[in-house]
Amino acid sequence: MATNVYLTPQLEKFARKCVKSGRYNNVSEVVRSALRLLQEAEERKRQFMKTLREAEAEADRVGTFTVEQVAAEAEKIIAAARK
Repeated sequence: MATNVYLTPQLEKFARKCVKSGRYNNVSEVVRSALRLLQEAEERKRQFMKTLREAEAEADRVGTFTVEQVAAEAEKIIAAARK
């Protein structure tokens, strides 16, 4: 499938610099690589949002803790581990 992509002059210069460095054979490879990175970033964002929603649901079920409560509990765990 052929798709034409128009890049800003800055992006065009960057893509050509990537090709010139030898890392890519052509600008199309640079664009495909960029799209794969975007795809991965979108998946990480989706996973993060899912985890956030799960954490919010858990907080609604079991309650929340203050930073001070968490710090105090962490100190207890550290002190117990040192014994």
